[in-house]
Amino acid sequence: MTASSLGTCEETEARPDRPSVTELRLSAFAAHRRAAFPLGPLSLFAGPSGSGKSSALRAYEALARLGGGAELGEVFRDPVACVPQRARPDAQRRRGFRIGCTVDGPEGPVRLDVAVQAEPELRIVGERLTTGGRTLLETALRDPSRRAVQAAWHTGGSSPVTRAPLPDDRLGTALLPLRVAGKTDGQRQVLAAAEQMVVALRSVFTCDPQPRSMRTAVPLGAGRLLSGCDNLAEVLWRTRSECGRRHALLVDAVRAGCVGPVHDVLAERSADGMAGTVRAVLDRGDGPRTPLGLLGDGELRYLALALVLLTGPGVLEVDPAGEVPAALQTLTVLADGFDRDLDARQREGLVRLAARMCERGHIRLVGAVSDASWAAGVGGVTVVDLEP
Repeated sequence: MTASSLGTCEETEARPDRPSVTELRLSAFAAHRRAAFPLGPLSLFAGPSGSGKSSALRAYEALARLGGGAELGEVFRDPVACVPQRARPDAQRRRGFRIGCTVDGPEGPVRLDVAVQAEPELRIVGERLTTGGRTLLETALRDPSRRAVQAAWHTGGSSPVTRAPLPDDRLGTALLPLRVAGKTDGQRQVLAAAEQMVVALRSVFTCDPQPRSMRTAVPLGAGRLLSGCDNLAEVLWRTRSECGRRHALLVDAVRAGCVGPVHDVLAERSADGMAGTVRAVLDRGDGPRTPLGLLGDGELRYLALALVLLTGPGVLEVDPAGEVPAALQTLTVLADGFDRDLDARQREGLVRLAARMCERGHIRLVGAVSDASWAAGVGGVTVVDLEP
């Protein structure tokens, strides 16, 4: 594995008030062993099929869901598939995997490392939260017969460490605000580091537009874009009237990525008589509108990804940290198959749009592509080359 930076987003990197993941570690996960991947505001994992691009994004998403408080079984539906290939069980027939990340922000770099047992029972068997060489939280499985781990966190008062059991099916870092009083400097450091980690992890939108689902009319609802962008028409119905400036940027982007003239992108009531449903169309400016169902897969994926990049947590189906102001959070988009079905013009236009949006600091993108050589002329892109 090699990583190269094709430019920098200095403005984003110089903003410590927005916590962000700067490194993903897969110590032992699927095809990865002892791997550490640097992440910038816009990062592309590149490599052939089987090189581990999708598993890297899957590990990132898992950390994000655990940081949001999800139970282990909800995050890892097939945990055995995450165990490194050819990993042998120990004397107790246990096998597992290890993942982690580093988040930079106001508290400086904060590291989180998690060890998960996949067999014979799914459970977190170890977790460590550290910063500046100091261990702020450490957990370990002491008694396999109990569904708990023994946790110790930094106190810094008359007693340097506080010990207590934590459940073995949730991330301890996400539970610390409920367990730490914050009365001493040490406790406040623990809380601040845990908050920085959780804020960076929670605001993640996993996006994989599905053109087949985007071609049909959809019912009106909350107007929050789903991961597969199935309800793109519903979201366009909402966003076109809410923010004219961003909608104009979307129209410009679609004009650059779709064949033929594009005057507007909008949603309209379905013409088939289905009450309460809308369909997305292109206004060509010269007569009948073109339903998005008539566009190619590449055009639809391009349009959907452009919409994701130009909107925010209020429109995407994400669960950001509600107690933290939006100005102090960064949305991270995970896009597996970022370049799937796109032609050369579309993928270059999309990555340039992503670079511009990431440079502003409120959004980051981690994508997976088969080859990233086409991004060599775009500043602000960090490419992680995975070798099979």
